Amino acid sequence: MENYYEILEVSPRASKEIIDKAYKTLAKKYHPDANSVEKKQWAEEKFKKINEAYEILSDEEKREEYDRELKKQEQQQLIENEDIKMRYEKLYEQNQILRNELANLTSNHSNNAGMSINNIDYNNIQEQINQRVTQSVNKAYYDAYIQRMRDYGYRIYRKKTLKERMKDLLSIILTVIVILIIIFILWQIPPVRNYIETNKIFQAFKNAFFK
Repeated sequence: MENYYEILEVSPRASKEIIDKAYKTLAKKYHPDANSVEKKQWAEEKFKKINEAYEILSDEEKREEYDRELKKQEQQQLIENEDIKMRYEKLYEQNQILRNELANLTSNHSNNAGMSINNIDYNNIQEQINQRVTQSVNKAYYDAYIQRMRDYGYRIYRKKTLKERMKDLLSIILTVIVILIIIFILWQIPPVRNYIETNKIFQAFKNAFFK
């Protein structure tokens, strides 16, 4: 669900007069004919959204219904943000526990062996812990952001990595190989081969490509 107030660049408490004025200003600014050829498609999209927003916010009944839906969405977002906050706090607590356990290991090793853990090793371990916590927090925020964009109606496209593309290509190749093996096995069975050879579709394919 898109935020029409943000599209028209007005406050949710804006009066109809302010909304009208904002619409006229933005419609003039983003009208396709008022923009260069390079920006025309982009301007058309903006102009379309501006008109869509104005159609809802300029109508009292539609605006009231929209405000109710927007409020529900904002409440849902607050719940999601609270969930992210709780997950972050949990990760932070786990990080603190790992720090304490690492400090205890350092102390015990120093007392039992009469020497301390090398500072470089300690720093490397601590850096790995911090990286994992940071990655987990970033993933939590990214997942919430993607979900919010989907709620707004956006289609999310993620560019595949080289490893993922190679995996997809390998899957296609293996599928083709399996299909060819199955066809070869079926071709060795006389009844199946006779049926295929007398099939009208096979005959049309054979005549088209193997004249």
